[in-house]
Order: sequence, then structure tokens, then C-alpha cells
Amino acid sequence: MLRILRCGFFGLTVLLGLFSATPPASAAYPDRPVHWLIGFAAGGPVDIVARIMAQWLSDRLGQQFIVENRTGSGGNIAAAAAINSPPDGYTLLFVAPNNAISTSLYKKLPFDFLRDTVPVASIMQLTNMLVVSNAFPAKTVQEFVDYCKANPGKISFASSGNGTSVHMSAELFKVLTKCDMVHVPYRGSAIAFPDIISNKVQLIFDNLPSAMEQVKGGNVRALGVTSPQRWPSVPDVPAIAETVPGFESVGFYGISAPKGTPPEVIEILNKAVGEALKDPKLVARLTEVGGLPKPMTPAEFGKLVADETEKWRKVVEFAGVSVD
Repeated sequence: MLRILRCGFFGLTVLLGLFSATPPASAAYPDRPVHWLIGFAAGGPVDIVARIMAQWLSDRLGQQFIVENRTGSGGNIAAAAAINSPPDGYTLLFVAPNNAISTSLYKKLPFDFLRDTVPVASIMQLTNMLVVSNAFPAKTVQEFVDYCKANPGKISFASSGNGTSVHMSAELFKVLTKCDMVHVPYRGSAIAFPDIISNKVQLIFDNLPSAMEQVKGGNVRALGVTSPQRWPSVPDVPAIAETVPGFESVGFYGISAPKGTPPEVIEILNKAVGEALKDPKLVARLTEVGGLPKPMTPAEFGKLVADETEKWRKVVEFAGVSVD
């Protein structure tokens, strides 16, 4: 009997040792494709950056990072879909200023972004750019303001949706300059540009990546950037603040996940993004589209999103806009 007990104890010890040596499931992360939800149409600035980063992550982590465009409601459809997904690291959300703005702009959101998501990683900072149709007469920001005031209500501006930084940059501009312009929201800036090029809509304060693509192609004309000073990648384009004191709208791109996502998964992703932002080839691609790589810890990125949420709350109140 003693011998049997000893053998049984030995077997149990070996079995427990095997279990303790088995790594948790998340240690093998990712072991299947990861879906990365973005709230805007293909071809727009968010889509461009997401696909650059997704390809790098796919190559680095050995599983495909699939970019899914869930357009509508200023990115809130994508946010809701991500928040309602299993918190296992296989559904991520592309985070941008729209997520910070929507918290105060939309009055009936079915989620609380800061409460229902966890920060994963920061990718980059970027500015918006005011571009106008080539048929539009103004060649400078001051000429634009003068023309707008002389033609109240006759100028329309496009946006990539209610609550985006593209929308709110224009609303802030309207308040500071007393310009009367009509808002025409689209499901992404890529969809809006054909109407801007044809002068059906006169302008957009678009994210720099897609705005610069259109400017370089000669399709539209750049008047100014929304950063407080000139942006490094486009030093010849003046800051709007040079003409409109106090005007500022600087954005950010990053990744969040549903609340409850394992910390070890977040650590793997944050480390991978940090390594990506040290890769000279990837940095060069982000720089080409006007971004400034900005690696952060999850905690630092979470603070940034919280700070941006409060900043845009003040702008929403200042501009007096809301969406039901």
C-alpha cells in the first residue's frame, strides 16, 4: 500500500509539474488572425496608416492582422463592435481623436469609451490640413477668411463624419473666425475628395496623410496646417494659427482593446508596436504620410486619450455643437 501511495504521489507530482510548466494561452499570442477595426472608409488617412502598421505586425508576429473598415457614426460603429467583442486580443480598435471627441459630442452613445476599453499602444501624432478646391479663389488663410465673411452660408466644408477631428477642426475655425460655413459629413475623407475636387464642396480640414496625397497630386490646394506651429514634414505650409491666434488641432493614432483584455496580450502588442516605431523603413513610411512616430506605454497612451477627451469636451462646449 505504501508503495502504491508513493507511486501515486510521484505521478501526481509529475502531472502538476507539467501543468505548471505549460505557458498560459496568451503566451502563444497570436495563434490565429487578429481583426483590427477602423471606423473610416478604405483609402482615407486612418486606413492608410492602419494598413502600414498591420503589415508590419503580421510579418513580425506571424499571424495576419486584418484591417476591417466599419464605417459610420464618426467611428462609433467600429468602437461599439470592438467593445462588444471578446476581450481576448483578437479584436482591436484603431483609436484616433474621434473617440475622444465622441464622448462629449454624441449624447446617446451605448458605451463609455474610457470605461469600456483599455489602451494598448500609441502609433503617431499628426496634424490636419486645410485644403480647398483648386476652383476656390482664396490662396491664403486670410483670403479664405475674408471670402467667407463676404459670402456667409455659401461655403460648405466636408468631413469624414460627425465627431471626427476633421469635423471639429472646422467647427473651431468657424468659432474663432466667425465664418458661416455649412457642414457636409461623409463616411470618410476618401469619399469626400471627389466632391471637393469638383468644387461641389469647397474645403476640408483633413488628416495630413490623405490631404498631402491629394495636394501632391495637384487635385486640391493647401492653405494651412492645424498644429500650433508649422509641421516638420510640410514646412512650407503655414500654420493656421499664424493668421488665427489660438487655433490648434493636433491628433493622435493608436490602438485600444476591449476592457478585460489580458495584460500579457497588451504587453506583447505594445512591445511589437514599439519595435515597429524603431524600424527605419516603417518610420520613413509614416513620415512620408506626415506622421510623427510616438511610442508610449499603455499607461501613457491611456493618459493621452483621457487628456484629449477632456480637451475636446471644452472645444465641443465652446463650439456649441452636439449630435443626438
